[in-house]
Amino acid sequence: MIERYTRPEMAELWSLESKFNAWLEVEIAICEGWHQIGRIPADAMRDIREKSAIDVDRILEVEETTRHDVIAFLTALEEKVGPAARYIHLGCTSSDIVDTANAVLLARAGAMVNEAMGRLLESLEKLAFQHKGVLCMGRTHGIHAEPTSFGIKMAGFYAEFMRHRERFASARESVRVGKISGAVGTYANLDPEVERIACERLGLAVDPVSTQIVQRDRYAHFFTALGVAAGGLERLAVELRHLQRTEVLEAEEGFAKGQKGSSAMPHKKNPISAENLTGLMRLVRTNSLAAMENQALWHERDISHSSVERVIMPDSTILMDYALHRMCGVLGRLVVKPENMQRNMDRSYGLVYSQRVLLALVEAGMDRQDAYVLVQRQAMRAWEESCSFEDLVRGDGDITSKLSLDALDAAFDPGYFLRHEDLIYTRVFGRS
Repeated sequence: MIERYTRPEMAELWSLESKFNAWLEVEIAICEGWHQIGRIPADAMRDIREKSAIDVDRILEVEETTRHDVIAFLTALEEKVGPAARYIHLGCTSSDIVDTANAVLLARAGAMVNEAMGRLLESLEKLAFQHKGVLCMGRTHGIHAEPTSFGIKMAGFYAEFMRHRERFASARESVRVGKISGAVGTYANLDPEVERIACERLGLAVDPVSTQIVQRDRYAHFFTALGVAAGGLERLAVELRHLQRTEVLEAEEGFAKGQKGSSAMPHKKNPISAENLTGLMRLVRTNSLAAMENQALWHERDISHSSVERVIMPDSTILMDYALHRMCGVLGRLVVKPENMQRNMDRSYGLVYSQRVLLALVEAGMDRQDAYVLVQRQAMRAWEESCSFEDLVRGDGDITSKLSLDALDAAFDPGYFLRHEDLIYTRVFGRS
């Protein structure tokens, strides 16, 4: 089932109206700073507060002439405010407004992404506890290795997304800084106290040293944190896709009444959401590369970063919020099939116990390499003859002469593989 995107506020955050309103927030906060230190009189400040308003159509109309969005914004704003507008943008350069507003917008978008990560963590935790102790095949190189549990699989993804959330929290703090320091960051026509007051009002830290802009390592941190988290989402999506393969079918996406999987084949139930998410996460990672390319600008600033950021800021945050939301829907409707997990474990004829037999022989005093040869001989025979590895081991005199029946029973005990499951859960969730 396609999960509908139900958070319009993320898209609205990146609308033109929202961007200009963020610019206005910054301009008013700067005016408040000038007012507090005595530069803007009370009556002018009152007019600025009461008359300031955004008219998107007028801004765009003016921009047709000015070819400069901030000047167009200021022109339209001055028309609203009147004479007191002479104090707006006092001593500032365009990037004082744009970069500080970007911090406001990225902080708000980041809060929504963080909340969505929290919901995904809840979904993963729920699945982990629902399927604790449910044995399934662990695979390396796509080949049966040893059993794990489906709960441990989900616990692993939970632990990973805790790390993604922590990294992203650090990245949000990195980008949550404003700068109101003038054309090259020297406060030539500004007062650092104005910057402090304005940033405090906006909920931002002050960039301790800036040029005409906030340096783009901060943005690179933010978007690469999103990119790494996108890699985690893709890893989860790929796992679900593999588990839904016909030959595996240990889990599958929910399939709604009336849903169709193929225009040609009525039997098809495809992992469409996981496949969609796999592709979309490639875009988020690509955008993180663009953010890193923006770090090396000329001297105190050039404009090569600006056009890139107008794309990646909305695209990456909206995509991640959507992807997290959609994955929560996938996990909430996930159909888990323990009976197929057992069937798949049986398909490798009990070979998953080969290491247990090997170690039992070593513990019984046998040379490891000699024991390996004995166990491998019966393991290869089980593969080639499609017969029970356990039966072959129990019928091998060279092995049974070394191992008692109790030792053999212990070697083929499936519960052995999960004897530390509680410990893993306690480490991950703080409880088992």
